[in-house]
Amino acid sequence: MNKKNNKYEKLLSIPTKVKWTLFVAGFIIFFGLIGYFIILFGGKLVVDEEDLILDAKTTIETQDGKVIASLYHEYRTPIDINNVPEHVKNAFVAIEDRRFYDHAGVDFKSVSRAVFKDIVAMKKVEGASTITQQVAKNLFLHNDKTWMRKTKEVMAAIYLEREFSKEKILGLYVNGIYFGHGVYGIEAASQLFFSKSAEELTVTEGALLAGLAQAPNGYSPINHPKKALTRRNTVLQAMDAAGMISTEKRVQAQGKTLGLHVKEETPNPWTDSYVDLVMKEAASDHQLSIDELKRGGYRIVVNMNDTAQQIAYEQFKKEDYFPGNTTGVEGAFVMMDQQTGAIISAIGGRDYSLGDLNRVTVKRQPGSTMKPIAVYGPGMMKEDYQPYTLLPDQKMDNDGYTVTNVDNNYAGAVSIYEALIKSKNVPAVWLLDEIGIPYAKEYLTKMDITIPDNGLAIALGGLSKGITPLEMMESYRVFAHSGEAIESHTIDRIYDQDDEVIFQNEAETTAVFSSQVAWNMTEILQANVDHGTAEYGEYEKALAGKTGSTQHPFVNGKFKDAWFVGYTPEYVSALWMGYDKSDEKHYLTDGSKYPTMLTKAILTELDNRESLTTAFTKPKNVDALAKPINLPENIELSAGYEFGGFSLVKGKLTWTSPPDDRVVYRIYQEKDGIDKRIGEVKGDNEFIVDDVSLFQKENFYVVPFNPLTKIEGKRSNSVELSM
Repeated sequence: MNKKNNKYEKLLSIPTKVKWTLFVAGFIIFFGLIGYFIILFGGKLVVDEEDLILDAKTTIETQDGKVIASLYHEYRTPIDINNVPEHVKNAFVAIEDRRFYDHAGVDFKSVSRAVFKDIVAMKKVEGASTITQQVAKNLFLHNDKTWMRKTKEVMAAIYLEREFSKEKILGLYVNGIYFGHGVYGIEAASQLFFSKSAEELTVTEGALLAGLAQAPNGYSPINHPKKALTRRNTVLQAMDAAGMISTEKRVQAQGKTLGLHVKEETPNPWTDSYVDLVMKEAASDHQLSIDELKRGGYRIVVNMNDTAQQIAYEQFKKEDYFPGNTTGVEGAFVMMDQQTGAIISAIGGRDYSLGDLNRVTVKRQPGSTMKPIAVYGPGMMKEDYQPYTLLPDQKMDNDGYTVTNVDNNYAGAVSIYEALIKSKNVPAVWLLDEIGIPYAKEYLTKMDITIPDNGLAIALGGLSKGITPLEMMESYRVFAHSGEAIESHTIDRIYDQDDEVIFQNEAETTAVFSSQVAWNMTEILQANVDHGTAEYGEYEKALAGKTGSTQHPFVNGKFKDAWFVGYTPEYVSALWMGYDKSDEKHYLTDGSKYPTMLTKAILTELDNRESLTTAFTKPKNVDALAKPINLPENIELSAGYEFGGFSLVKGKLTWTSPPDDRVVYRIYQEKDGIDKRIGEVKGDNEFIVDDVSLFQKENFYVVPFNPLTKIEGKRSNSVELSM
């Protein structure tokens, strides 16, 4: 009975085991299917399509195509995979993933082979990652250290194969991988090692680059040429084995040298100041942040004149031009094409490196360089104030604001012309008070200069925040170009990664002063360079400009800022010098003559290279400004008689005179009370007195008169006519 029961229990237990077996099998199959579908369709969760956009370097280049800077997170120049030669693509496929065109992202045959070899060797001896898996790992999982990383890699690879063509994936691979020496992507690598585009790579060159993918530092052809050669030949062998090249061609290729033509990057520290301005302009005017520039692959064509930039850089290295009581005198220089507003040169400091303080854009006290743009330009827009209009020149006090001339010399009255050339303070402040500060600031606003100040100190450049050298340069352009302002710019055009133009500069102008006022100012500022405050230094061609300096706040008789702002028929420039920190221990020992001399030295060197214009050309729609008249001061008058004619006897007055025939001579007869003016002559040195009394003594004298300023000079000696 017991035996029968045992047999019965055993029969009952069999279905239970089957059930459990089926249940477990079903469980495994169920979750296996889930896993399969996760792997098959879960790649979208791993792939971030933003990562498919590879970082690309932005280049900054001159109009003639010379690259002066590259900005990048990764030094990469993407290239369309269709432009890569077939034999180069084959080299990568042969050595990295021979079944690339056959698998769907994961090569299970290669995986099986790799696992078997690892088991036999009892260690990992062969990788099994496809090119697609490498793309997935490099783009999406480079920071993933979890145990699921490999699974995610497979998921992403399958997704890429489902969504993109093989050519697209191969393009991501050859553009994305690191080739050593700081370069990413096949185009940058080709330029580095062979100084040519990847489009021109030969079979052996392509094989060399393909061999670097596995270990770019270890196989570096620069640092390890023997290893690189062996690796290249291994790639060629793989191409032969895959039927991509013939054995004959492989043997021939393996016999070649590496054929390197390494591109040497020469550092250009003298371009750093300019590059900084370009980056600032890209951010402010084109909303291209530094980060975007370093990843966006733009090509920015700029207006830098290679010759002018290097000349300015070299001249700024000369200590003799920087008069400080101690080391550390700094400077800034900026120059633009006056026709277009294109900035051709910028020096942000004497030893500037990218990232330093760029002093071209730092506000400074402009001193007397402010007078033409804030006072005399606006003033001459009024009919009452023209170049030879007289202004008071004597100590003045305006509601507690005391104004004196720097040299403490006062003429009583001077013309605008003379006040500018001698840089007198009193006439400038007086005129600003007359025309009104709001009126003057309207013109500054047209020149894109905004200042919070509302006091008469504006006339002398006494500003609370100052003005940048860049702004000063732009402001003087109005005198160089018929009264029109233009916004300066470093960037001429910008290309995107597809080489499409996304910006082309079309500078707009703003009318500020009349052409006549601009020409009058040019004539005056030319005279200032010839024999005024800007006479220091040597430059033989046409130049107009104004100097400026500011007194040091802590050291009496010393200087804080020194300026020269000027222009030639081609260019406008501004040069500032001083210390970044002004205290008792840091001051300039001399003023504006040094930036004047330095500017002239830069222009002289530039003229030697490209021959600048000899003279300014007067626009057809303006009148020439008469040269100033210098009245004679020591006139020697003599008297005599002339016989004949209706009066029989006439008096004859003669005097010495300089050769300026524009001087008018007024002849006076002395009288009790008020002397009588009996006549005048222009450009002559004699006068006939018709009505002479033979029996009475009469005294005469001559006074020179300036028809431009409408003032008389010093009278001559008095002479007597009597018989």
